[in-house]
Amino acid sequence: SAELCLLPALAALLPPLPGPGGPGPAEVGLGALPAGLRAAVRSLVGDLDSLFTALGLREESFAVGALSRVVAAELASYAPARNRRRTATNKASVIFVDRTLDLAGAVGHHGDNLAEKILSVLPKLPDHKTDVMVNMVELTALQTTDETCSIIAPGCLAQPNDPAAKALWESFMNLKQKEAVMEARRHLVEAASRENLPIKMSMGEVTPEQLSSYIQLFRNNLKALENHCGLLQLVLATVQTLKHPQTSKWDNFLAFERLLLQTIGDSEMPSVLNQLLPMIKSYNKRTKDDYTCEDFLVLLVYIYSVFGEIKCGKELDAAEEEVKKALVKAIYDEPEPSPLLQKIT
Repeated sequence: SAELCLLPALAALLPPLPGPGGPGPAEVGLGALPAGLRAAVRSLVGDLDSLFTALGLREESFAVGALSRVVAAELASYAPARNRRRTATNKASVIFVDRTLDLAGAVGHHGDNLAEKILSVLPKLPDHKTDVMVNMVELTALQTTDETCSIIAPGCLAQPNDPAAKALWESFMNLKQKEAVMEARRHLVEAASRENLPIKMSMGEVTPEQLSSYIQLFRNNLKALENHCGLLQLVLATVQTLKHPQTSKWDNFLAFERLLLQTIGDSEMPSVLNQLLPMIKSYNKRTKDDYTCEDFLVLLVYIYSVFGEIKCGKELDAAEEEVKKALVKAIYDEPEPSPLLQKIT
């Protein structure tokens, strides 16, 4: 099966948790987890109880996966949670699912969604997990080509005090990319019109250059900047994402994943691996459009996760061996391995 073929690799990345009767995860309790993970589970249970208290919930928990069973069991026996369930009036079902059971979901590039692209390609806002840094230099008179310029404080996506920005972010999450970018242009034109800025509305496809030209109108008008700062940060995030080299690679990932899903019934795993083999290139032979070592690890996880039943045999062994050799060489040739590659090696 696919699980058996992947066992050596997964055992290294996701070692089984030690249980009372040996290394099987089926009977794992909180006491069998490492100290750090135990503390994390207890913290999560406390946070969940606080959330359910605020919502007045009496939950019924379900779990899929070993760690999820531990979390659900800990929540069930948590003393403050037991007291809450006696008095809470609202019923709810809570399903805990181990994310490792859905590796394809974690590594896939899903749909044509601008919000997901922004969150994936722009650098993280320091000390934040769910927000990104938006380069604000374009709104100043500062002339620099340094993308990591730290003279100007970065912008971000969270704009709770700007109704237009909040509405635009919802568009980024709910609409297709083309429609979301058109919404960004519409909001920008409306804001410029309210400030009597000399904006010329153009029809047709929205380009990052067009959005940048609209943003320039706000640059020398401090009142307009202050009134629409939240909206401008989201539009700048859009421009920087559309121009980012990682965005075209994202589209390549998505195209490959869709093609794989369409042909999965007709293809065997060895033929898919053989198609990938020429694409694994060492650092000196790669261009900006080629996949990196990390990209290939993501692709391989996706392929094995969606393929289902895989026929083991000499042909598969030979194809996997060639891919392994190519990946090892590519990783070995990296002049500055990323933290992920360092951790794996």
